[in-house]
Amino acid sequence: MTKHSIAGEDLYQWKNWAVQLAKENNVDASEIDWLLQGLTSLSSLSLRLGDYRDQKIISSKVSITTLEEKWHQRINNRVPVQYLVGDTPWRNFSLTVTPDVLIPRPETELIIDIVKEMIEQSPIRDRLIEGQWADLGTGSGAITLALAHQFPQATIHAVDISDKAIAIAQLNAQQNNLANRIQFHQGSWLDPLSILKGQLAAIISNPPYIPTQTVLTLQPEVEKHEPHLALDGGTDGLDSIRQIITQGALYLQPNGLWLIELMAGQARAVKTLLINQNSYANIQIHQDLSGIQRFVSARKAL
Repeated sequence: MTKHSIAGEDLYQWKNWAVQLAKENNVDASEIDWLLQGLTSLSSLSLRLGDYRDQKIISSKVSITTLEEKWHQRINNRVPVQYLVGDTPWRNFSLTVTPDVLIPRPETELIIDIVKEMIEQSPIRDRLIEGQWADLGTGSGAITLALAHQFPQATIHAVDISDKAIAIAQLNAQQNNLANRIQFHQGSWLDPLSILKGQLAAIISNPPYIPTQTVLTLQPEVEKHEPHLALDGGTDGLDSIRQIITQGALYLQPNGLWLIELMAGQARAVKTLLINQNSYANIQIHQDLSGIQRFVSARKAL
């Protein structure tokens, strides 16, 4: 990538302009620092203090003209700042993100903590941590990378129906030195893993769960720019979850783990679906840090 040099005073004036534009358009001005940290050599401290103003040269991935164009995209087209930068922090990773994948959310990070707790409580703990795991609808690969990092003895299978998403997930695995621990599969849910029926140690997923009509009412940053394939869960938002419940009963080994993320208001319906499947035990609802019922977990019944 071509490196650019921007005078500190020019960048200082640019930031003042960007802040004013943000205020006039109800965009959080803190995103300007995020953009600048992602695209220039400036630190968060330097941006807070404003001491970069006196620097003769600041290294940047883009010219100040491109920086201005990107901020106009944020303001006028509501393009998420993560897509403008091209990457986002998530847990201890830096992940490449494009409009081909959802931007990983902070609340999803809790999935890994819930998995750790489930593993410790499992009667077959040692077998699970050395087993075959599936991350369904991997997107950017965020959950897959976190699982591979947390459980180094496991083999993680990352599945997505989108070949473009798989390419992004593979890139993130390479950039975070975890590619040798992960197998990538393009296809619908567990279909590409038919050879592992009855053998999976865990099925983890952050599937599409937003009702079709609700997708159209989401904030423009999401509705206009993030992939609807990864958002739209059908009429009631539960189409993909039903499939993962049905397939999970066939693919998990006894005492294997099942865990998904969902939206507020869906947890009890998902718990009922799991009960009615008659293949799961230890069904639990978990809250996120805001107290929202965000996850449902279960074990494959013996």
